[in-house]
Amino acid sequence: MARLFGTDGVRGVANTQLTCDLAFKLGQAAVAFQGKTVLVGKDTRLSGDMLESAVAAGIMSMGGTALLAGIVPTPAVALLVRELACDGGIVISASHNPPEYNGIKLFDSQGFKLPDAVEDEIEAFVAAGGATADDLPAGDAVGVALPVEEACELYIAHAVSTVADEGIDLAGLRVALDVGHGASCMTSAEALRRLGADVTVINEDFDGTDINVQCGSTHLEPVRALVAEIGADVGIAHDGDADRVMMVDAQGNEVDGDVVEAVCAIDLKKRGLLPGNTAVSTVMCNLGLSHALRDAGIELVQTKVGDRYVLEAMREGGFAIGGEQSGHMIFLKHNSTGDGLVTALQFLAACRRAGASVEEAARVMTRFPQTLINVEVADKHAVDGNAAVREAVAAAEAALGDSGRVLLRPSGTEPVVRVMVEAACAEDAERHARAIAEVVEREV
Repeated sequence: MARLFGTDGVRGVANTQLTCDLAFKLGQAAVAFQGKTVLVGKDTRLSGDMLESAVAAGIMSMGGTALLAGIVPTPAVALLVRELACDGGIVISASHNPPEYNGIKLFDSQGFKLPDAVEDEIEAFVAAGGATADDLPAGDAVGVALPVEEACELYIAHAVSTVADEGIDLAGLRVALDVGHGASCMTSAEALRRLGADVTVINEDFDGTDINVQCGSTHLEPVRALVAEIGADVGIAHDGDADRVMMVDAQGNEVDGDVVEAVCAIDLKKRGLLPGNTAVSTVMCNLGLSHALRDAGIELVQTKVGDRYVLEAMREGGFAIGGEQSGHMIFLKHNSTGDGLVTALQFLAACRRAGASVEEAARVMTRFPQTLINVEVADKHAVDGNAAVREAVAAAEAALGDSGRVLLRPSGTEPVVRVMVEAACAEDAERHARAIAEVVEREV
């Protein structure tokens, strides 16, 4: 049986794969493994109400209190768990996935995602059918559900304070904002405006079926067009639950998580706020990030793909910043999980301190051309021990030297092997990637 939890909670098509029964049991598990008071938030998906009800019922069936925050970004839940002294938190969201999907993420009392060992225990609990009749309270011991007043306001005020407390405002900055019909429609524009920015928003309405559809952080064309239309200084785009952000400069050039991390890590170092002069990213980050950080005297720790692994490395090393190319960025001083709004504000504050436009600030990193080929295979794990594949990779690495790199990675969710090559020029990246992919296709 496949593991219930992926790298970011439990996900599936709502009502067929992610059922009310499963949501109910996960609500029970939150109380059984975390404690009696559980904060619940959701994004704008149509299935959110249904799954919220099921999760809340599970919490209450265990004698717990379900604090219902309504539609809020994922990082707001992480924050509110701490602010309201909850035992745990649940986010109902499938992040950047299409509208028919939904997901359930669990946080501990400090707003951190649960470790693998606890997820394994919860999985066993769910597989066993949840709580037994003997475990269930009755009478006045049954739990209740309570609304959380001003949930969005608490999060907005916190996000604003992360730059306002440092004496930074965004007065005179023209911002194009795409909230992707998602949870950030409740928060990001207001936060930016409180800091003095002139904000034009698109995709801020929602009907439950349009979240992430050709918009937001995975589809930058709408925000790029808006930047050009209004002459914005920066374009900001969130995914459905706003735990990530992607940006574009005034010319429409993409500013991804790697660039944001480079700018912010260097800014932190200049201010003496970068513990160990170290930043964290994944093995999928662009080679340009490691070169930019190296040139600034900053070490880069690289982890497996997934923001949970970035966070683990940050906590183990006591580091302040970590992220992914996809726009997940963690600033541990400000929040315990990826936070798209805080990331955008920290990046813009770094630009302000440097007296630079977004375009100028982004020049600190030169992105290496990258080719990624997904090769469908019968057994994605067989690539690890294949001699011919090893030889093909070694030949490419020898040819590239320190001006490029090769990464082979079995997909975590699909029967494919990802072949990624970076090189000083696009032609070399393409040529070496195709050569390796051909060997993988033939041998695996």
